[in-house]
Amino acid sequence: MHTSVLIIDDEPELAEYTAKYFTVSGIPAEYVLDYKSALDFLRENSCSLILLDINLGSDSGFDLCREIRSTMNVPIFFISARSSEDDMLLALGIGGDDYICKPYSLGVLLAKVKAALKRYEGSSKAEAEPEPISLGSAQVDLKKACVLREGKSLPLKAMEYKLLVYLLGNKNRVITKNEFFEKVWETDFVSEVTLNVHIRHLREKIEADPSRPEFIKTVWGVGFMLEV
Repeated sequence: MHTSVLIIDDEPELAEYTAKYFTVSGIPAEYVLDYKSALDFLRENSCSLILLDINLGSDSGFDLCREIRSTMNVPIFFISARSSEDDMLLALGIGGDDYICKPYSLGVLLAKVKAALKRYEGSSKAEAEPEPISLGSAQVDLKKACVLREGKSLPLKAMEYKLLVYLLGNKNRVITKNEFFEKVWETDFVSEVTLNVHIRHLREKIEADPSRPEFIKTVWGVGFMLEV
């Protein structure tokens, strides 16, 4: 079975209500309540996006994210009552694509999920991209959605891929943060922390020295630029 959204949350009423709200809104959703049930579900079924709570009883959503990321590249949105920047940075750093604080508006959450599904499900149908692009010692292979460095293939997460494609299509031009949110995320419901973390991950894959980037430059107070 394939479902658009899998909700992993140890609050039964919230998980069930959110799944029903999504389903009646035209986005098929299923839910599970714990770590083991999530892995069991994913072994037998597929999904296009995961909503993942950090607190799963005695287990950690962070650990589950790492395990899911070892075999799957679907978007993962963390949902949590924890609102510290450290939690957000950790969630995004281990493979999360977004971080949503509880209590959340179901309408806003649905809008974010719809935008993400349009983006990610659409990208799977996209035509092949051009031949690999050289950025210093790195080779960007958009056909395989990866960066080649020192003989190693570094896969791009779905949002990293879309962000890099946009940078390459607008090279040598300053791109504001709001433009990234509008054109890449296609929603206003994105934090600067999310953008900054994705830029950092791209630099780690492309730049010889991510702390002193040669290509993806920060334009302080404005945004970023791919300088080629």
